Amino acid sequence: MTATQRICPIATLTLNPAVDATYEISRLLADQKTHARAVRYDPGGNGINVSRALKTLDIPAKSFCVTAGEIGQLFQRLVRGAIDSLDAEHIRGETRINVALQERDTAAQYEVSAIGPTLSAHHLEHLSARMLAASANGIAVLTGSVPPGVDDMIYARLTERVREQGGRPVVDTYGALLRQAIAARPFLIKPNRYELEQFCGESLSTREAVAAQARRLQHDGIDYLCVSLGRDGALLCAPDNTYFAQAPSVTINSTVGAGDSMVAGLVCAFARGDTPAQALRLGIACGTGTTQHPGTELFTMQDVQTLLAHIEVSALDI
Repeated sequence: MTATQRICPIATLTLNPAVDATYEISRLLADQKTHARAVRYDPGGNGINVSRALKTLDIPAKSFCVTAGEIGQLFQRLVRGAIDSLDAEHIRGETRINVALQERDTAAQYEVSAIGPTLSAHHLEHLSARMLAASANGIAVLTGSVPPGVDDMIYARLTERVREQGGRPVVDTYGALLRQAIAARPFLIKPNRYELEQFCGESLSTREAVAAQARRLQHDGIDYLCVSLGRDGALLCAPDNTYFAQAPSVTINSTVGAGDSMVAGLVCAFARGDTPAQALRLGIACGTGTTQHPGTELFTMQDVQTLLAHIEVSALDI
């Protein structure tokens, strides 16, 4: 970011953050104790990961989340310095702990996602109001799972409220949360191929099939729709065209946080006023860079700068 470049306000919302514990093991064996070769603890939750990635990209963002109990205090210590600012709504209970197991003998990865504390309508509205105020005329990133007490309409309602105040809602979630939010016309969504197939109820075996379905969904009122294709890269359906880019070939250590990093790259680009093609390149560079690191460690700027040189974007004319 240059000194003269104006960046719109950005806020991220994480209703169900976590402390992410990553254990590196040789192999997981049933009914036997497994000793870890390495352990790391990171502040987690999709919105928090997006904020961490935006800080690496030198893009200011305000992070709004829910914390609870002793684990919530640990979470706040871990996140200090990793994001620009934290506005936490404190509630009863305990912030969840998510666990990832990485088998070095097989390269397999196991993830256990915990539930999280119950969030009341009172605390939800207080936090939402502060997030909306921070993202007025800017970008609000609504992402991740929701804790007990929050219904599937939450991102749809917040999307409408962000739109009403002149902002751009970005939604990255799945299942009923995504389905309801799509009807509220987000600015950007980022399903993967499988999630898009689940939404449309059919197999999308080719890049062209994915692009055609993305275009049909985009016509329902979504400004941009990015579909991640894993090792095959991603495509971005924009108002003017659909763009595709292959992901660079790298050694993958962990895929945790790669999707959040891609969202951060896209948000960074749109906040700067970049073109759709530039946004897709940056999103893929950030996502791919994160896969090169262990656990929930995210990309570095050196990763991004190196990978951008190997990413070419083409227009599919779909």
